[in-house]
Amino acid sequence: MNTDDAQHPDPEHRRPDGVSDTTVEALGALSKALETVERARGALYTFHQLTGTADLALDDAVRLLREAGHEEQADRVEREILGRNVIPGHWTFQIVEAYNATYYRPFQQAEQEIRQELAEGRDHLYEAEMKEARRTRHHPDHTARPAT
Repeated sequence: MNTDDAQHPDPEHRRPDGVSDTTVEALGALSKALETVERARGALYTFHQLTGTADLALDDAVRLLREAGHEEQADRVEREILGRNVIPGHWTFQIVEAYNATYYRPFQQAEQEIRQELAEGRDHLYEAEMKEARRTRHHPDHTARPAT
């Protein structure tokens, strides 16, 4: 590819023939929703890791309570909090697994299949067209893609 090619979008980011503006907009909205789900999933993993870290930190709390002579309080933390379910019957890993199986993976699969059905599987068409509309042609920092 020569440097002039950097002024044209990659073929994978060009709208296939016959794909309407509304279809591109719909695929963009679907993609944005999936990206939001990705962020929610990340927050769920953060919740999982923070809760696990807190549970492991209880080992130190129990040990220190015992060292300070507070057996009753150490026993209470150990019995009532350490290893406790975060919702009935579930530790956080089970919540993550259920979310992935019940919501995340089906959403991801549907988005991918719909993109394939409607736009030859091309991703980020909405954003690629927005980039084309907003960039300054022939400006070295506004190329359509990297020059190679």
